Amino acid sequence: MKIRLAENFRAVFYAPFYATHALGFFAREGLEVEFVTSAAPGDAIGGLDDGKIDLSWGGPMRVMKARDQNPNSTLVCFAEVVARDPFYLVGRADMGEFRLVDLGSLRFASVAEVPTPWMCLQHDLRLAGVDPTRLARIADRTMAENLEALRDGRLDVAQMFEPFVARALDQGFGKILYAASARGPCVYTSLLASRERIARDPTLFAAAIRAVGHMQEWLAARGAFELPAAVATYFTDVPPAVLAAALLRYGEAGIWAATPEMSRAGFLRLGESLMSGGFLSRPPSYEACVQEGLG
Repeated sequence: MKIRLAENFRAVFYAPFYATHALGFFAREGLEVEFVTSAAPGDAIGGLDDGKIDLSWGGPMRVMKARDQNPNSTLVCFAEVVARDPFYLVGRADMGEFRLVDLGSLRFASVAEVPTPWMCLQHDLRLAGVDPTRLARIADRTMAENLEALRDGRLDVAQMFEPFVARALDQGFGKILYAASARGPCVYTSLLASRERIARDPTLFAAAIRAVGHMQEWLAARGAFELPAAVATYFTDVPPAVLAAALLRYGEAGIWAATPEMSRAGFLRLGESLMSGGFLSRPPSYEACVQEGLG
């Protein structure tokens, strides 16, 4: 069974998706996967709508937003893989005790490449009693640029994911101040498809979910210690030691789901964050957004 699978964008926290392919779990389920790259995060959504691709991975927030804009949207998510927020606040190495309320007096830059990290963090800030709209936030620079600014002393705190975190720690100029994964379940990445495409060939999508489930069993048994070798060819620009440190940190933070089942608590938490940040106009429906019963 051939399947066109779009990569959302290349990211270390997506390592389990690459491992599913690299370790042969898709092939064992009879799937011949054609990887399709996306020019930018979220671009795959158009391909799902027009049938140019069958399947993608990405944030359930894309499904929530599509439903918010068009109640008749048939985009759905399933097979949760990243179950907690993979972003961190990294500060100068000489910084002392940190609380979220301290961001108001620090030179702070948030992620510019995708919306979800800031949407989730701004909700954390609201819950901590901080009005995120009052922060003097730098919001238009890439994580790579913010890493350089932190190194050069032009920033106090930057929001980033791996391997930027591992690089800051490895080079001795940064320290982790806050791990967003600590907030608990927050559905971050899953498989995405349209209900029409699933209905035409449900066995294909059931096979993809089984492959993901087998990968999750492998990850639970082997741990993040064997994951770097499995996905190294996808991250040739990341030094092996940095990649290993990044994946180990993610494994210890529990960001990856243990099973393909979509967490209702994590779905609710993401929906609340997107609502409070003004990204959505109404609470998303789990039943409308999540495709169940395929595995």
